Amino acid sequence: MQLRYRLLYLFIAVGSLITAAGQQQYTLLECIEIALENNRDIKQQELNKQQRMVAYSQARADLLPAVNASAGHNFIFGRSIGLDNTYQNTNSSQSNFNIVADITLFDGLRMKHNIDARKADMMVSEANLERIQDEIIMSVSTAFLQALLNRELLTIAENQIQTTRENLKRSTELVNSGKMAKGELYEIEAQLAKEEVNRVQAENNYKLALLDLAQIMELEKFDDFEIVSPPAEALIDETPLLSSQMVYESALVNRPEIRSLQYQLESSTKEMLMAKSQYFPTLSFGASIGTGYYNMNGRDNDPFATQLRNNISNSLGFSLRIPIFNRFQIKNSVQNAQIAIANSRLEMDKTKLELRKRIEQAFYNAVGAESRWEAAKKSVTASNEAYRFAEEKHESGRATSYELFLAKNNQTQALGEEAQAKYEYAFRLKILELLKD
Repeated sequence: MQLRYRLLYLFIAVGSLITAAGQQQYTLLECIEIALENNRDIKQQELNKQQRMVAYSQARADLLPAVNASAGHNFIFGRSIGLDNTYQNTNSSQSNFNIVADITLFDGLRMKHNIDARKADMMVSEANLERIQDEIIMSVSTAFLQALLNRELLTIAENQIQTTRENLKRSTELVNSGKMAKGELYEIEAQLAKEEVNRVQAENNYKLALLDLAQIMELEKFDDFEIVSPPAEALIDETPLLSSQMVYESALVNRPEIRSLQYQLESSTKEMLMAKSQYFPTLSFGASIGTGYYNMNGRDNDPFATQLRNNISNSLGFSLRIPIFNRFQIKNSVQNAQIAIANSRLEMDKTKLELRKRIEQAFYNAVGAESRWEAAKKSVTASNEAYRFAEEKHESGRATSYELFLAKNNQTQALGEEAQAKYEYAFRLKILELLKD
């Protein structure tokens, strides 16, 4: 599946880039696309992929004949043989022009295996690029969900402040009517001040989470940065909890690190075949055409054009190279290639084992997160009811402010734990989804 479509299924994208209240708001899909575009590791891997493509192209071009032209001019001084076949003290000059072409007819299939090996290397680089992209997606998703969690904790803190302010207003009315002691107001005001501190801390945590996300995206400007997303429940509903076996079977086919090692094993196998091909003779065919010009001082010499025309020579020939003894270089090359194959297979087994371990851990983490979320929702329901009951008792004078604040703190803690469990469950589900693809 192409990366863009994988991203479309990663999360529900809500709207496109919008500007509101002077802030840029990004969906998770947009954050991922920006991170993939800006990440320098991805850019380096793309360059590596281009190098592998050039190597593959060159391996294919090696099948073509090589054609080269040469020209030379020599000046000869001193004694040289003359036209009368005697040596004389004279100066002369000589020019040569040649065009040579040669092609390999048989080399033990070395060039074919080289093409296959370079193609496998190219596929390795492509799979590695996808692996890095998946890592960026994971990092952005983690930071994005952490920012969502911190934003919800900030909302909880603000709601608690609003509730306390309403309690303060009602308590003030009760004090003014003589139904409550004025000292109760001081306790409520102290609680409000404490909640203001909690809100400031929650706001700071949210800004730090946004900063972390923006840095992963490698944005140049961090100001006016905001995120937008559907509720966590929507993220959970769109992603089923898959079994670890189903995820593992899909991962063996789709995961880029598995495909990278498979292509690496294929490349190592072709390298071994290339080494073995050196045991075979190499047969090549060559053709050349050449001419020259000779000039001797003190003698009548034919014109330059005449000599070039009269001195043309052509040649065709075959060349056979038979390996006999090469200081065990071929043997050692084959052994090194076999060792590389064995190492690739061990790396494949190790990666599969690590992948299975990651998937099993991710699955049980998701199951555990789901259980914690269900328990947290029950805790929120109970703490809400306890706070409502304590509030009624406080207004009727049957409970102290301390009892009210204790119930309220328990409610705040339950809401925070429920938010954390909810987003952790959403995150664990997304990890399983990423591991599957």
